[in-house]
Amino acid sequence: MANLDSAVTIELKGCLVSSSNPKPEGASPHDADFGVGSGPVDRLRPLHDEMTAWRRDFHAHPETAFEEHRTSDRIAGLLAGWGIEVHRGLGGTGVVGSLTVGAGRCIGLRADMDALHLHEATGLDHQSRHPGRMHACGHDGHCAMLLGAARHLAGTRRFRGTVRFVFQPAEENEAGARRMIEDGLFARFPVDAVYGMHNWPDAPEGAVGLRTGPVMASFDVFEAVVVGCGAHAAMPHLGIDPIPIAAQIVAAWQGVVARGVDPLDSAVVSVTQIHAGDTWNVIPDRATLRGTARTFRPQVRDRLESRLRALGTAICEGAGASMEWCYERRYPATVNHARETELARRVAEAVVGAGQVIPDMPPSMGSEDFAFMLQRVPGCYLRLGTGDAGGRGLHSPRYDFNDRVLPIGAALWVALAESELAAAD
Repeated sequence: MANLDSAVTIELKGCLVSSSNPKPEGASPHDADFGVGSGPVDRLRPLHDEMTAWRRDFHAHPETAFEEHRTSDRIAGLLAGWGIEVHRGLGGTGVVGSLTVGAGRCIGLRADMDALHLHEATGLDHQSRHPGRMHACGHDGHCAMLLGAARHLAGTRRFRGTVRFVFQPAEENEAGARRMIEDGLFARFPVDAVYGMHNWPDAPEGAVGLRTGPVMASFDVFEAVVVGCGAHAAMPHLGIDPIPIAAQIVAAWQGVVARGVDPLDSAVVSVTQIHAGDTWNVIPDRATLRGTARTFRPQVRDRLESRLRALGTAICEGAGASMEWCYERRYPATVNHARETELARRVAEAVVGAGQVIPDMPPSMGSEDFAFMLQRVPGCYLRLGTGDAGGRGLHSPRYDFNDRVLPIGAALWVALAESELAAAD
């Protein structure tokens, strides 16, 4: 276990890196403390080309939730080739690689494998070869960075204990992390701590952001169907028009956060779909509203669900209509644990320099199914800056992962493993 006292220097197996080292004169943003001389990232630079090749191969062959067969085959083959014990099938396409060096603690390092249902518009040589599917969230880069760390650790073995390399399917919408846990992830492959990392285009290239407590919001989806009575568009008095009722509901729901949630809490309700009618001159029977609700605290989550339903029902009843309601809690909030976040902060300072670490990065209202892992095991979710998105942020059809940060992410994984599983001298 790494020492968590007040020292600002962490020994990372062969190189002593101070978090106060200045950036060498003339260094680029991705050289900094971590890329010049014998720093932690410098140790991973020999794998940069390979990581880039892996990443672009994954990018060109994107696979969506629970369909990551080619991706998991490729990952499993690489891990096995490096002498890492490989287990498959958790969550359908999940891969777990275990590397053990003597007796000691056990940690998990997680990367997500899935792509999005999105048509790519980058025009790059490694653009998606599967129309309507795209790695627009950087999971291709996440896999490449963890593979780079696995290859390095398999070669150096400068730790004592076990590292689990967890490659997870279906992070986008389908809760692959929960599926892996239900299939016995932590029962069959127990860990003392678990870490996740996501690229972050809005943070400076090479920066590392983290915080104790909530870092990503919960993610719930809802569907409300306003059931009225259809009629001729010229004779609305003979029916109950669900469309203006639906419009009233949308307007009322916007007040749930403004007037129904403590101003010191964060929450957002977004109606993202409205569907009603099929032709010009018919008032439809039904109007469907769909959307999401997000927050950080369970009490606020309960409040949102109850208020959305109550308001929608009351408005429908007042207009002589009724409401069919469905509310599904998808992901809980992603909540970092104190000890693991402090360790990750010190490791990040040693790897990229204190000036590149954002120790209290504001939480995001986006969501992450890594939350399910953090509910079972203490750990930390980090965000790795990839630089100005320039209008090509996450989930954009023009997004592409910044390959320059691959050695940085891999070095963070290696440093975390070597620090958590420090071998006695």
